[in-house]
Amino acid sequence: ASMQSVVGGVFNNSDIMRLDFSAEYKVTGQKESSREYTLTLKAKNDSVAYDKLIMTVDKKSVTPKKVVCYASTGMLIKTLTYKDIKKFAPGIIRPAVVETISPFYKGYKSIMVYGKITPKSFANEVFTLDNISKVGTLRR
Repeated sequence: ASMQSVVGGVFNNSDIMRLDFSAEYKVTGQKESSREYTLTLKAKNDSVAYDKLIMTVDKKSVTPKKVVCYASTGMLIKTLTYKDIKKFAPGIIRPAVVETISPFYKGYKSIMVYGKITPKSFANEVFTLDNISKVGTLRR
């Protein structure tokens, strides 16, 4: 996932996309409490934005509550906090609020609030360079 910033905030593409963490990371540690799991994840390769993640997952909804992101040097890059878990549509249970803080932006917090998520299906061809000029029509 790209490190490219989204809309000038602390978020980048990997923070807001729905990622398959099992494809990108391997579990190197796991703890369990009565309400949550804490997973330590290590990147399988260097194509992802973060080398190591410490992810707290809500047991009931099986959704992330918090993700602490580190560089390969061990330096803290950012912390994402997921709040207000909602059912947006059948099969779509996600946090309605995502907050991120970073030591690189002291005193700042970026917040994304989702009011509505509408599932849509697209053919694979939509995501090719030939169709990039038509991307605006996908949102309709």
